[in-house]
Amino acid sequence: MSKTVFIIHGAYGNAEENWFPWLRGELEKNGYQVFVPNFPTPDGQTLENWTKVFGEYGFYLNEETIFVGHSIAVAFILNVLEKEQKPVKACFLVAGFVDFLDDNELNSMNKSFTDKEFDWGKIKNNCNDFRIYHSDNDPYVPLAKAEGLAENLGVKIKTVSGAGHFNRATGYDRFELLLKDILAL
Repeated sequence: MSKTVFIIHGAYGNAEENWFPWLRGELEKNGYQVFVPNFPTPDGQTLENWTKVFGEYGFYLNEETIFVGHSIAVAFILNVLEKEQKPVKACFLVAGFVDFLDDNELNSMNKSFTDKEFDWGKIKNNCNDFRIYHSDNDPYVPLAKAEGLAENLGVKIKTVSGAGHFNRATGYDRFELLLKDILAL
């Protein structure tokens, strides 16, 4: 069974931004099969539309699958885990959140992903290992959002000082800590 990684971008994002291409290349060098789908955003950014795009990859999900999600992708991944019948190996959740932010435009775009009660028991049953990465100075997602997520998942946060939103604007075209943690599984 091949080791498969899905890297899921956030709102206004795409497969070629930030540290995603670098991480894909490093993981492929280490024998992983890596998918970085492009999801509709900002136009058409709904859970339904993202689920349709991801449906093309569903047969790659198995107990060796790893998810890596950035920003709203974290809520998307948790929605996938909530509905899946097959558990995955691990989820690496970067700058994530599962509820509303202090930005009405983002809240409007993210509503279908976050405006619900998550079934945390089912989510935890469908993944063996959750890792949360958050910055102490994220301009979009306060650390308190990661703390709530960590509490619901029963894990600790890896707080990275000065990483902002873990995007290219804050120097994140590589993410060495994340790579190291994935390879250590």
